[in-house]
Amino acid sequence: MFGRRFRFSTVLNSATSNAGPFIRNFIYWPLIAITWLPSLILFKRHVGEITQITGESMYPNFNTNFNKNLKKDICWTKKWRAIDNLDRGMVVTVRNPLNPETLQIKRIVALEGDTVITRPPCPIAEIQVPLNHVWVEGDNKNALKTLDSNTYGPIPINLIQGKVTHILFPFERIGRVRWNEYSSDSRIIQGKREHAPGWFEDA
Repeated sequence: MFGRRFRFSTVLNSATSNAGPFIRNFIYWPLIAITWLPSLILFKRHVGEITQITGESMYPNFNTNFNKNLKKDICWTKKWRAIDNLDRGMVVTVRNPLNPETLQIKRIVALEGDTVITRPPCPIAEIQVPLNHVWVEGDNKNALKTLDSNTYGPIPINLIQGKVTHILFPFERIGRVRWNEYSSDSRIIQGKREHAPGWFEDA
Protein backbone atom coordinates (compact mmCIF):
# COMPACT_ATOMS: atom_id res chain seq x y z
CA MET A 1 0.00 0.00 0.00
CA PHE A 2 2.72 2.47 1.01
CA GLY A 3 4.72 1.58 -2.08
CA ARG A 4 1.78 2.34 -4.34
CA ARG A 5 1.17 5.65 -2.58
CA PHE A 6 4.85 6.55 -2.91
CA ARG A 7 4.83 5.84 -6.63
CA PHE A 8 1.61 7.81 -7.04
CA SER A 9 3.18 10.73 -5.17
CA THR A 10 6.24 10.57 -7.42
CA VAL A 11 4.10 10.57 -10.56
CA LEU A 12 1.98 13.40 -9.20
CA ASN A 13 5.00 15.55 -8.38
CA SER A 14 6.53 14.83 -11.75
CA ALA A 15 3.31 15.70 -13.59
CA THR A 16 2.86 19.01 -11.78
CA SER A 17 6.42 20.21 -11.20
CA ASN A 18 6.68 22.13 -14.45
CA ALA A 19 3.07 23.32 -14.58
CA GLY A 20 1.64 26.63 -13.45
CA PRO A 21 -0.46 26.97 -10.24
CA PHE A 22 -3.78 26.63 -12.07
CA ILE A 23 -2.69 23.53 -13.97
CA ARG A 24 -1.21 22.00 -10.82
CA ASN A 25 -4.49 22.44 -8.94
CA PHE A 26 -6.47 21.24 -11.95
CA ILE A 27 -4.47 18.00 -11.98
CA TYR A 28 -3.80 17.60 -8.26
CA TRP A 29 -7.28 17.55 -6.72
CA PRO A 30 -8.94 15.16 -9.21
CA LEU A 31 -6.04 12.74 -8.73
CA ILE A 32 -6.39 12.98 -4.95
CA ALA A 33 -10.12 12.28 -5.27
CA ILE A 34 -9.48 9.25 -7.47
CA THR A 35 -6.94 7.94 -4.94
CA TRP A 36 -9.32 8.09 -1.99
CA LEU A 37 -12.52 7.10 -3.81
CA PRO A 38 -12.05 3.31 -3.37
CA SER A 39 -11.47 3.78 0.37
CA LEU A 40 -14.62 5.88 0.68
CA ILE A 41 -16.65 3.28 -1.22
CA LEU A 42 -15.37 0.49 1.04
CA PHE A 43 -16.11 2.58 4.13
CA LYS A 44 -19.67 3.27 3.00
CA ARG A 45 -20.28 -0.35 2.06
CA HIS A 46 -18.80 -2.06 5.10
CA VAL A 47 -18.45 0.44 7.97
CA GLY A 48 -21.25 2.99 7.91
CA GLU A 49 -22.96 5.85 6.15
CA ILE A 50 -25.26 8.82 6.67
CA THR A 51 -28.89 7.97 5.91
CA GLN A 52 -31.88 10.22 5.37
CA ILE A 53 -35.26 8.91 6.53
CA THR A 54 -38.05 9.75 4.13
CA GLY A 55 -41.81 9.39 4.34
CA GLU A 56 -44.18 8.61 7.20
CA SER A 57 -43.38 4.96 7.80
CA MET A 58 -41.33 5.55 10.97
CA TYR A 59 -43.46 8.42 12.33
CA PRO A 60 -43.71 9.48 15.17
CA ASN A 61 -40.34 8.15 16.43
CA PHE A 62 -38.56 9.43 13.32
CA ASN A 63 -39.51 12.40 11.16
CA THR A 64 -41.45 13.70 14.15
CA ASN A 65 -42.34 16.94 12.36
CA PHE A 66 -43.38 15.25 9.13
CA ASN A 67 -46.97 16.48 9.38
CA LYS A 68 -45.80 20.07 9.91
CA ASN A 69 -42.87 20.84 7.65
CA LEU A 70 -41.73 17.63 5.90
CA LYS A 71 -38.34 17.94 7.67
CA LYS A 72 -36.48 14.64 7.33
CA ASP A 73 -34.32 12.99 9.99
CA ILE A 74 -30.69 12.33 9.08
CA CYS A 75 -29.14 9.35 10.86
CA TRP A 76 -25.97 7.32 11.13
CA THR A 77 -26.24 3.73 9.91
CA LYS A 78 -23.68 1.25 11.16
CA LYS A 79 -22.94 -1.43 8.57
CA TRP A 80 -20.14 -3.29 10.32
CA ARG A 81 -21.49 -6.74 11.28
CA ALA A 82 -24.98 -5.61 10.39
CA ILE A 83 -26.70 -8.91 11.19
CA ASP A 84 -24.87 -9.70 14.43
CA ASN A 85 -26.83 -9.70 17.71
CA LEU A 86 -30.15 -8.63 16.21
CA ASP A 87 -32.83 -7.85 18.76
CA ARG A 88 -36.42 -6.67 18.96
CA GLY A 89 -36.69 -2.92 18.72
CA MET A 90 -33.60 -2.33 16.60
CA VAL A 91 -34.03 0.05 13.69
CA VAL A 92 -32.40 -1.30 10.55
CA THR A 93 -31.96 -0.57 6.88
CA VAL A 94 -33.23 -3.44 4.73
CA ARG A 95 -33.49 -4.22 1.06
CA ASN A 96 -37.11 -4.15 -0.03
CA PRO A 97 -37.95 -7.79 -0.92
CA LEU A 98 -40.33 -6.51 -3.60
CA ASN A 99 -37.68 -4.23 -5.10
CA PRO A 100 -34.18 -5.20 -3.93
CA GLU A 101 -32.65 -2.11 -5.55
CA THR A 102 -34.31 0.10 -2.92
CA LEU A 103 -33.63 0.39 0.80
CA GLN A 104 -36.16 0.81 3.60
CA ILE A 105 -35.78 1.77 7.23
CA LYS A 106 -37.86 -0.40 9.55
CA ARG A 107 -37.95 -1.68 13.11
CA ILE A 108 -37.39 -5.31 14.01
CA VAL A 109 -40.49 -6.28 15.99
CA ALA A 110 -40.13 -10.07 16.00
CA LEU A 111 -37.30 -12.58 15.79
CA GLU A 112 -37.16 -16.16 14.56
CA GLY A 113 -39.53 -18.31 16.60
CA ASP A 114 -41.79 -15.38 17.57
CA THR A 115 -45.43 -15.37 16.50
CA VAL A 116 -46.88 -12.19 15.02
CA ILE A 117 -50.55 -11.26 15.06
CA THR A 118 -50.51 -9.45 11.77
CA ARG A 119 -52.27 -6.30 10.62
CA PRO A 120 -53.62 -5.32 7.19
CA PRO A 121 -52.92 -5.98 4.39
CA CYS A 122 -51.51 -9.35 5.49
CA PRO A 123 -54.06 -12.06 4.57
CA ILE A 124 -52.91 -14.43 7.35
CA ALA A 125 -53.96 -13.72 10.94
CA GLU A 126 -50.87 -15.19 12.64
CA ILE A 127 -47.40 -15.94 11.31
CA GLN A 128 -44.49 -17.59 13.09
CA VAL A 129 -41.17 -16.11 12.02
CA PRO A 130 -39.00 -18.81 10.42
CA LEU A 131 -35.34 -19.50 11.08
CA ASN A 132 -32.89 -16.83 9.89
CA HIS A 133 -35.70 -14.33 9.33
CA VAL A 134 -37.07 -11.30 11.17
CA TRP A 135 -40.37 -9.45 11.06
CA VAL A 136 -40.01 -5.72 10.38
CA GLU A 137 -42.57 -2.93 10.59
CA GLY A 138 -42.78 0.82 10.41
CA ASP A 139 -43.56 2.70 13.63
CA ASN A 140 -46.61 4.38 12.10
CA LYS A 141 -49.77 2.95 13.66
CA ASN A 142 -51.63 3.55 10.41
CA ALA A 143 -50.93 0.37 8.46
CA LEU A 144 -51.63 2.19 5.19
CA LYS A 145 -48.63 4.48 5.80
CA THR A 146 -45.97 1.77 5.88
CA LEU A 147 -44.82 -0.97 3.51
CA ASP A 148 -43.41 -3.71 5.71
CA SER A 149 -43.62 -7.38 6.65
CA ASN A 150 -47.40 -7.17 6.74
CA THR A 151 -47.14 -6.83 2.97
CA TYR A 152 -44.15 -9.00 2.07
CA GLY A 153 -43.86 -11.30 5.10
CA PRO A 154 -40.82 -12.08 7.27
CA ILE A 155 -37.53 -11.15 5.61
CA PRO A 156 -34.25 -13.11 5.49
CA ILE A 157 -31.69 -11.53 7.79
CA ASN A 158 -29.24 -11.20 4.89
CA LEU A 159 -31.47 -8.42 3.51
CA ILE A 160 -30.47 -6.29 6.51
CA GLN A 161 -27.83 -3.78 5.41
CA GLY A 162 -27.18 -1.85 8.63
CA LYS A 163 -28.38 -0.67 12.03
CA VAL A 164 -29.58 2.90 12.53
CA THR A 165 -27.71 3.88 15.70
CA HIS A 166 -27.75 7.70 15.96
CA ILE A 167 -29.83 10.69 14.92
CA LEU A 168 -27.60 13.44 13.49
CA PHE A 169 -30.27 15.96 12.45
CA PRO A 170 -32.37 17.85 13.46
CA PHE A 171 -29.93 19.07 16.08
CA GLU A 172 -32.50 19.21 18.88
CA ARG A 173 -32.89 15.44 18.57
CA ILE A 174 -29.25 14.53 18.05
CA GLY A 175 -28.18 11.43 19.96
CA ARG A 176 -28.29 7.67 20.17
CA VAL A 177 -31.30 5.72 18.93
CA ARG A 178 -32.60 4.15 22.14
CA TRP A 179 -33.93 0.99 20.56
CA ASN A 180 -33.51 -0.91 23.84
CA GLU A 181 -36.29 1.22 25.35
CA TYR A 182 -38.73 -0.06 22.74
CA SER A 183 -41.75 -1.78 24.29
CA SER A 184 -42.67 -4.96 22.50
CA ASP A 185 -46.05 -4.82 20.79
CA SER A 186 -48.83 -6.91 22.34
CA ARG A 187 -49.27 -8.46 18.89
CA ILE A 188 -45.90 -10.19 19.28
CA ILE A 189 -45.82 -13.51 21.11
CA GLN A 190 -42.19 -14.12 21.92
CA GLY A 191 -40.89 -17.59 21.16
CA LYS A 192 -37.60 -19.46 20.96
CA ARG A 193 -35.26 -19.90 18.04
CA GLU A 194 -35.37 -23.69 18.31
CA HIS A 195 -39.15 -23.55 17.77
CA ALA A 196 -38.84 -21.55 14.56
CA PRO A 197 -39.96 -23.21 11.31
CA GLY A 198 -36.91 -24.55 9.54
CA TRP A 199 -34.95 -25.30 12.72
CA PHE A 200 -34.51 -29.00 11.99
CA GLU A 201 -33.70 -28.37 8.34
CA ASP A 202 -30.92 -25.98 9.39
CA ALA A 203 -29.53 -28.10 12.23
